[in-house]
Amino acid sequence: MAMNEYTQAMRALAITALEDIKGKDIVDMDTTELTDLFDCMIVCTGDSNRQVRALANNVVVDLKAKGYEIMSTEGHESGEWVLVDAGSLVVHVMLPPVRDYYDLEQLWGGQKPTFSPLGKPWSAV
Repeated sequence: MAMNEYTQAMRALAITALEDIKGKDIVDMDTTELTDLFDCMIVCTGDSNRQVRALANNVVVDLKAKGYEIMSTEGHESGEWVLVDAGSLVVHVMLPPVRDYYDLEQLWGGQKPTFSPLGKPWSAV
Protein backbone atom coordinates (compact mmCIF):
# COMPACT_ATOMS: atom_id res chain seq x y z
CA MET A 1 0.00 0.00 0.00
CA ALA A 2 1.42 3.40 -0.96
CA MET A 3 0.87 6.83 0.51
CA ASN A 4 -2.49 8.33 -0.36
CA GLU A 5 -2.79 11.68 -2.15
CA TYR A 6 -3.64 13.49 1.11
CA THR A 7 -0.39 12.38 2.74
CA GLN A 8 1.62 13.00 -0.43
CA ALA A 9 0.33 16.60 -0.52
CA MET A 10 1.22 17.08 3.17
CA ARG A 11 4.66 15.56 2.56
CA ALA A 12 5.40 17.92 -0.34
CA LEU A 13 4.24 20.94 1.68
CA ALA A 14 6.33 19.94 4.72
CA ILE A 15 9.47 19.40 2.60
CA THR A 16 9.01 22.84 1.00
CA ALA A 17 8.55 24.38 4.47
CA LEU A 18 11.81 22.76 5.61
CA GLU A 19 13.68 23.87 2.48
CA ASP A 20 12.42 27.45 2.96
CA ILE A 21 14.24 27.67 6.33
CA LYS A 22 17.36 25.95 4.92
CA GLY A 23 16.82 22.55 6.55
CA LYS A 24 19.61 20.11 5.76
CA ASP A 25 19.72 16.44 4.80
CA ILE A 26 15.95 16.13 4.38
CA VAL A 27 14.99 12.47 4.15
CA ASP A 28 11.43 11.27 3.67
CA MET A 29 10.34 7.67 4.08
CA ASP A 30 7.15 5.91 3.09
CA THR A 31 6.23 3.91 6.20
CA THR A 32 2.94 2.44 4.96
CA GLU A 33 4.43 -1.06 4.92
CA LEU A 34 6.09 -0.68 8.33
CA THR A 35 3.38 0.71 10.63
CA ASP A 36 -0.30 1.62 10.77
CA LEU A 37 0.47 4.67 12.95
CA PHE A 38 1.53 6.99 10.10
CA ASP A 39 2.22 6.81 6.37
CA CYS A 40 5.26 9.05 6.00
CA MET A 41 8.15 10.19 8.15
CA ILE A 42 10.43 13.12 7.36
CA VAL A 43 13.76 13.65 9.14
CA CYS A 44 15.64 16.93 8.82
CA THR A 45 18.69 18.57 10.40
CA GLY A 46 18.98 22.09 11.76
CA ASP A 47 22.28 23.78 12.61
CA SER A 48 21.18 25.28 15.93
CA ASN A 49 18.44 24.95 18.54
CA ARG A 50 16.92 28.12 17.15
CA GLN A 51 16.89 26.79 13.59
CA VAL A 52 15.46 23.41 14.70
CA ARG A 53 12.56 25.26 16.36
CA ALA A 54 12.11 27.53 13.33
CA LEU A 55 12.07 24.59 10.92
CA ALA A 56 9.43 22.72 12.93
CA ASN A 57 7.38 25.89 13.39
CA ASN A 58 7.43 26.58 9.65
CA VAL A 59 6.09 23.08 8.97
CA VAL A 60 3.28 23.62 11.49
CA VAL A 61 2.37 27.06 10.11
CA ASP A 62 2.39 25.94 6.48
CA LEU A 63 0.39 22.75 7.13
CA LYS A 64 -2.21 24.63 9.21
CA ALA A 65 -2.47 27.33 6.52
CA LYS A 66 -3.55 24.63 4.04
CA GLY A 67 -6.10 23.20 6.48
CA TYR A 68 -4.17 20.21 7.78
CA GLU A 69 -4.56 19.31 11.44
CA ILE A 70 -1.52 19.16 13.71
CA MET A 71 -2.06 16.51 16.40
CA SER A 72 0.86 17.61 18.57
CA THR A 73 4.39 18.95 18.69
CA GLU A 74 7.10 17.96 21.15
CA GLY A 75 10.57 19.25 21.97
CA HIS A 76 10.26 23.00 21.38
CA GLU A 77 11.69 23.71 24.84
CA SER A 78 15.15 22.28 24.18
CA GLY A 79 15.21 22.65 20.40
CA GLU A 80 17.46 19.61 20.09
CA TRP A 81 14.76 17.39 18.58
CA VAL A 82 11.34 18.73 17.65
CA LEU A 83 8.66 16.33 16.50
CA VAL A 84 5.60 17.46 14.54
CA ASP A 85 2.75 14.94 14.47
CA ALA A 86 0.32 15.66 11.65
CA GLY A 87 -1.46 12.29 11.79
CA SER A 88 -0.40 10.39 8.70
CA LEU A 89 2.80 12.49 8.52
CA VAL A 90 5.44 12.75 11.25
CA VAL A 91 8.30 15.25 10.96
CA HIS A 92 11.48 15.02 13.08
CA VAL A 93 13.80 18.05 13.11
CA MET A 94 17.06 17.41 14.94
CA LEU A 95 20.49 18.78 15.72
CA PRO A 96 23.26 16.75 13.95
CA PRO A 97 24.55 14.86 17.04
CA VAL A 98 21.00 13.98 18.11
CA ARG A 99 20.15 12.74 14.63
CA ASP A 100 23.33 10.70 14.49
CA TYR A 101 22.72 9.17 17.92
CA TYR A 102 19.09 8.12 17.39
CA ASP A 103 19.61 7.11 13.75
CA LEU A 104 15.90 7.10 12.84
CA GLU A 105 16.57 6.39 9.17
CA GLN A 106 18.31 3.11 10.01
CA LEU A 107 15.64 2.21 12.54
CA TRP A 108 12.92 2.68 9.92
CA GLY A 109 14.79 0.92 7.12
CA GLY A 110 16.47 3.86 5.41
CA GLN A 111 20.10 4.79 4.98
CA LYS A 112 22.20 5.64 8.01
CA PRO A 113 23.40 9.24 8.15
CA THR A 114 26.86 9.95 9.50
CA PHE A 115 27.94 13.07 11.36
CA SER A 116 31.42 14.41 11.73
CA PRO A 117 32.11 16.90 14.52
CA LEU A 118 34.71 18.46 12.21
CA GLY A 119 31.90 20.16 10.32
CA LYS A 120 32.03 18.02 7.21
CA PRO A 121 28.72 17.45 5.42
CA TRP A 122 26.54 14.47 6.20
CA SER A 123 26.68 11.43 3.97
CA ALA A 124 24.78 8.19 3.67
CA VAL A 125 26.74 4.99 4.22
